[in-house]
Amino acid sequence: STLYLKFVEFEETVNSFDKECKSKDKLVSKPQGNTLRDSKTRGIQKDLLSSFDDGDHKVFFELWTENIPSEIKDTDTEAQSLEFYLHIHFTIYPLRRHPGRHDRAEFEERISHFKQYLETRGAALSQTTEFLPYYALPFVPNPTVHPSFKDLFQDSWIPQLKDKLKPFLSVTLKPSNTPRLMNLYVSSNAVQQLHLQLVESDRRITSYVRKFNKMQADYHNLIGITAELVDSLEATVSGKMVRQLDCGASSMLRASIAPQKSKEVPMLPSLDYEKLKKDLVEGSDRLKSLLLQALRWRLTRSLPGEQRDTVLQAFISNDLLERYSTKQKTLLHLMRSKNKIVRQYMARLINAFASLAEGRIYLSQIPILLKLLTEALRTEEKDSLARENVLVALQKLSLRRSQQTAMIAANLIGWLVDELQDSDCLSDYTLEYSAALLMNLCLRTKGKRKCAENARHVLKVLTDVLGHENHEIRPYVNGALYSILCIPSVRQEAKEMSVEEILRCYSKEENPDLNRQIEFIIKQLNSADEEGPESDDEEDEDDNDEDLMETDLDTEEVLQPQPREPSGESLLTTEYLGIMTNMSKVKRKSTPLSQPSVDEPLQRPVTPSSHRNFNVFLAQGYCSTLYSGHVTCGLFSFKVDHFYITRSQTIRSF
Repeated sequence: STLYLKFVEFEETVNSFDKECKSKDKLVSKPQGNTLRDSKTRGIQKDLLSSFDDGDHKVFFELWTENIPSEIKDTDTEAQSLEFYLHIHFTIYPLRRHPGRHDRAEFEERISHFKQYLETRGAALSQTTEFLPYYALPFVPNPTVHPSFKDLFQDSWIPQLKDKLKPFLSVTLKPSNTPRLMNLYVSSNAVQQLHLQLVESDRRITSYVRKFNKMQADYHNLIGITAELVDSLEATVSGKMVRQLDCGASSMLRASIAPQKSKEVPMLPSLDYEKLKKDLVEGSDRLKSLLLQALRWRLTRSLPGEQRDTVLQAFISNDLLERYSTKQKTLLHLMRSKNKIVRQYMARLINAFASLAEGRIYLSQIPILLKLLTEALRTEEKDSLARENVLVALQKLSLRRSQQTAMIAANLIGWLVDELQDSDCLSDYTLEYSAALLMNLCLRTKGKRKCAENARHVLKVLTDVLGHENHEIRPYVNGALYSILCIPSVRQEAKEMSVEEILRCYSKEENPDLNRQIEFIIKQLNSADEEGPESDDEEDEDDNDEDLMETDLDTEEVLQPQPREPSGESLLTTEYLGIMTNMSKVKRKSTPLSQPSVDEPLQRPVTPSSHRNFNVFLAQGYCSTLYSGHVTCGLFSFKVDHFYITRSQTIRSF
């Protein structure tokens, strides 16, 4: 304590403290901290050098781990290089000690440790030319005679390595003059600050990833639209039919966003699924979380195409989620785990399955699934990642008619309307998927009738949320309004609430697409049509086979592995390796559903990601085919050389 007081220059306090200690015959503290630390540091240094000379790798690396600061070991290139050569020194020590009679058993043990190092901490140096040859060391039967390793057995090699080790230890283990009390205080504050920064960084990263994905989709859409318009201009110049040409500038534009031909990729190793499922049900909460994370990563980090299809088919054919199980507790019951990380990572895995067309088919065949998801939706905390993933998974599953029917029966429409009523408290992501899910359910006759049971409340919420600052939700809100207004009782309620006047307030905005959609809604509101016949035929599924894997499925990972704790693919392939089987399956080709024009509200089930990607189709569909240099386009207004394109007008030469 006196060292700390002196360090912060409280000299009078130190003097008073010493004076009072003497008056009460208490032991007066002496500033011996540095001397003791110096002595301890010299002892550690001596033990490290001694174990280096004796070839005692266990003692050496235990001291190395405990006393060399992590920030130096993990970031300093000199420290990483020295550690690499130290591992080589201890690995070949038995071969140097007895050149004539090698202690093979001890050497094999050390080789095993060296291989483990190369796969973990040493992996970072595998791209460095200097160290690359030594990655072959574990596979060479007799390194003493191999030309690549002759320098390691020269008499000068160990002294040279020791000459590097000594100054490194002297500098690194040099004691600080800062009192330990101060170090503890500073470290504690620093950890808290770093934790807060990490949480904030994760939030920003998630937001940026979503914005980037949207910008990337918009960029691809704009290129497609531009290419279409270039075709039209070229056709106009040559006097040919608009859609006859597909060359020149437009071909170059399309080529710039065309997917690259995929190279041959390896299939991931097969797994022991019975052992996996057993540990997922009976293992510790941490093991369950790590396994759920690793399985999700297998889906999200595999390459789109054959590799990902093979992974998914392996999951399905081995019934990973135990669709056919008769057990009382299955893997899906982890959604009811008392551990919130287990629940979150189970929800993330289900969301990953729901992101793939074949995965949605598999999920829709599990009777208990919807009950567990809707239960989690109502019980999880409002801003939790588990709840968000459950909501997004349900929205993707709502592309399938059978799941729509079950969701409507579970009164999910009422829950969604109440959720949207408090829209200002929702994240943009939750708001968008909630609105899109509600619209998909409102497209069904049963869904419309469910809304009609409380029409005033539903109409109030939808017209309010239409004015939300997040304009991404407007297509889904408009689609829901348009759908439910085909019910006469809902139309009557809307007229009593002056919904037309409310909608016309929104149509005053300078947003032509929104204005046209509102006109369609008002036309529906004022129609005299009776409710159409029941249209809930379950034979035809609406799912359009589209994969919807977002890049932000793996963001905000709260589970981080401990040092030397296997995770991800490493965990799966070291503990759960199975017999290699060929699980590849030809993927069904996607059959896009017909969509309404940009003028009309959405009238088919969509997800936010698939809706954004459909803009190219809409753009291309709005360019009509005419002759003699006249092209109608209902999208943009811009000038190209001596041609002028204006909304709903023709291209003419000035």
